[in-house]
Amino acid sequence: MNDPLKKILEPIEELQNIRGVDLPIGLEFLQLVVTGPPGAGKSYYIEQIGGWPNEGYLDLTQKGWWKDQSLVYRPREVHLGLPFKGFREALTVFDKEWLHSQTPLELEVQRIQLPPVKQYFLQTDWRNRYIFEFLIPSPATIYEQRLARQSRGYFPVDENLNLEMVRLQVAVYREIALYLHRAGLNVYLRKGIDRPPMRIAEKGVATVPRWTIDRRPRRPSLRTMAGWKWLFHRHYPIRWLTLSNQPATLDGASRIAHDGRSFDLILGDFRLRFQPEILIGVKRQATQKHWLMSTEQGCSNRNINGFVRIRVGETIVVGRESREYRELFRFTDSVASRHVSITNRRGDLILTPLVTTPPTSVQRIDDHDYRDQLELGRLQSLFTIRRFYGKKIHPLPPEQALATIKELNRRLPDEPYRPRDRSDRPGGLVELSTLITPVIVGDLHARVDNLLKIITENCLLECLRNNTAALILLGDAAHSEELQEMERFESSMCIMDLIFRLKLEYFGNVFYLRGNHDSFAPEINKNGVLQGVLFQEALRRLRGEEYLAEIERFYDNLPYMISGDSFIACHAGPPRGTINRDELINIRERPELARDLTNNRLQRPNHLAGYTKGGVKRLRNSLNCGPKTRFIVGHTPMDPFNSFWLHAGTIKNHHIIYSAHNDGPSILIRTGNGFTPITFPAEPISDIINDIK
Repeated sequence: MNDPLKKILEPIEELQNIRGVDLPIGLEFLQLVVTGPPGAGKSYYIEQIGGWPNEGYLDLTQKGWWKDQSLVYRPREVHLGLPFKGFREALTVFDKEWLHSQTPLELEVQRIQLPPVKQYFLQTDWRNRYIFEFLIPSPATIYEQRLARQSRGYFPVDENLNLEMVRLQVAVYREIALYLHRAGLNVYLRKGIDRPPMRIAEKGVATVPRWTIDRRPRRPSLRTMAGWKWLFHRHYPIRWLTLSNQPATLDGASRIAHDGRSFDLILGDFRLRFQPEILIGVKRQATQKHWLMSTEQGCSNRNINGFVRIRVGETIVVGRESREYRELFRFTDSVASRHVSITNRRGDLILTPLVTTPPTSVQRIDDHDYRDQLELGRLQSLFTIRRFYGKKIHPLPPEQALATIKELNRRLPDEPYRPRDRSDRPGGLVELSTLITPVIVGDLHARVDNLLKIITENCLLECLRNNTAALILLGDAAHSEELQEMERFESSMCIMDLIFRLKLEYFGNVFYLRGNHDSFAPEINKNGVLQGVLFQEALRRLRGEEYLAEIERFYDNLPYMISGDSFIACHAGPPRGTINRDELINIRERPELARDLTNNRLQRPNHLAGYTKGGVKRLRNSLNCGPKTRFIVGHTPMDPFNSFWLHAGTIKNHHIIYSAHNDGPSILIRTGNGFTPITFPAEPISDIINDIK
């Protein structure tokens, strides 16, 4: 059974010893809530550190559980009531309904209630009130401990004890720990009371909890103004930094205001550029004051580069220790392993040097206020889209829609980089040139503005025009996943019209792979809605039989997989058996292979039939690819909080990308030897284009 925490746990370096137990230095003793599977040693642990002896119970499906009486007295042990499919009430992993189930129960994590984010001065900061420690030894260790304690008395939870039951209980707690971490709660783990605490550090996610890296300074005296500020605001005063065109060396934590202006952060002899993220078409009071971190070169009409978004409330550590940052920015040796921590506090950046040599300094580059202007490249992209789409961003009239898809189907047999099959038709494999930078987009599910956001950012349209980048869509562009829109198909028609026009405009640089929703099959079912059948009926009614035939022809001519010098990508997952390049090209002769590439899913505790590390390795070997070749898919978002998952399922160099979130899309861009995820905030791009005169 896959461990989702494998290879993503890192020891917390700054520790304090409380009653013989090492705890994170930034953790306040009364924040601690200890949980874990039965027999993990929680009661002994609480007794050791002098916590409250009685066990508590938290039903995570109940709104307001964070105000529960069980959490008044801390530190203490709590058992978790969790949502499982088929059960209206929450269950613990030692309830008889859970224990006596014939098959492993499926967690329905979307039913978990989450504490609200603090937004107002007088609002309680529930998310930071508690720090959850998950005590999760290995299943074998827990099994031995539970066997040993049977000699000391009767423990109801140990009735019918077996190792497989323990494995399943551990799997549930591992999944919940990762889910709560991704949801923004304070979580760390320990594999035993004598083992060091570890934080979750997912590859490609540099955000770290502030309490795991910062040693708090001495509280200032109330004889000083700083002391009174601390008394009322409960945070330590940090000096404000006024930037100029001369570099200023940082000798401690410094705060830079979000004033709409950019600056350079100089690490030794290496420069990073910081710009406030300015959204268009979004009311100012609704925007978050995020920052963008990139190299000073940024993108150009010849090269597309990645960048990092630092969201409000996030803390990141910049240095060569981060493989993702190292590959993205190509640091020089003058950058230390852990050079500087950066916190976005309500839009202001707090920069804290972690080393004294090489020095860390900042410099103002220009005095432009980016809040008052739209970057020229983005403006040109908006005009370009309006030109090649030919209309406002709405579904095309039936005649134009038919003409568009007929022209595209006429040209598809000549799509570049696609070897032809034995019937002299374009095959199921695209072999991309090594000179072109791939930009990979996951499922869009009728999110028109997400696609528009992607193609209007980062000089992408110019790079497509200059044949230096390729836009790769991993299928499933149609069929909204919003509950109120599942039976409405205007946005599905619009996004397909836009993709068709985009493909015609940049024919050799836009590729669309087939997904499981690229069909009218009755098996396409979401929440009981037969989206495939209903979409077919809508197209027949609104655009006619000829258009319906053309879009089926388009689906039938789509490739299923794309490969380059450093990656392989398809919609869903690897095939279940061994294949070769010739079989991929002649995929029309292998319908079972087509089903695997569009329907397979990663193995999860509740989906044991899914693919594993072995399936990915077999695919790489079948195509003569090395172990560092990235395998990239969409289809299976791992949680509702994120849009990308690097090394998903603890499979090295296996990435999942999802681009249909309401809050904005994510993409993967090749940078150097790896791929960098980029997440964009949502913008009403279609409205902005439609308002262009």
